[in-house]
Amino acid sequence: MCDFATTPEFSPDHLECGRLLFARGTTFVKGVPALQFLPHTERPEVAFAGRSNVGKSSLINALTNCHRLARTSNTPGRTRELNFFNVDNRIHLVDMPGYGYARAGKAHIERWNRLIKTYLQGRVPLRRVYILVDCRHGLKHGDMALMEMLDESAVTYQIVLTKMDKVKGVQAQKMYTTTRDKIRNRPASYPFVVATSATKKQGIDILRTYVYDATGC
Repeated sequence: MCDFATTPEFSPDHLECGRLLFARGTTFVKGVPALQFLPHTERPEVAFAGRSNVGKSSLINALTNCHRLARTSNTPGRTRELNFFNVDNRIHLVDMPGYGYARAGKAHIERWNRLIKTYLQGRVPLRRVYILVDCRHGLKHGDMALMEMLDESAVTYQIVLTKMDKVKGVQAQKMYTTTRDKIRNRPASYPFVVATSATKKQGIDILRTYVYDATGC
């Protein structure tokens, strides 16, 4: 992976804070199919969103050091609820249904979309949304639509490029730069893009530290 100069350097102590947040265990709390089932909590939350098959579950597993925590599948659209995870009794991590594709009827897809939209716009403990983008394809219409909604709702989000091991050298740098430039002036966007590979564990320590900072934990 390229050593992107625009990514801020964290001190060893700062990185250690991020590592420790995820070092003491992460457990599944519940799947939420509708808003009335949302857990009542004051714990800060971070949510992970992205197009179907972007590698969201794999990244969450790498982030938490739990290989089977989030369910991975080659079939897009398998996550159909808001899945809540308890990280060290300090924060909640929320795995959101993928958008853009699902093997489900129109009514089910519309229900998921309403759930996602209402959650993102009205969840008080939510500190940041991480929007995962496949580095081979870049930002797509669904990603842009989600950013528009979060901008309007003043919900902070940060772009995470996934599968960086699939691209090399100049191509990787170009995708990173292009993505960064597209979000530069968006009102709710955190300015730094995170480049990751769940397979190679690249960028995971950086992402952990961003989560630590976002939640104040």
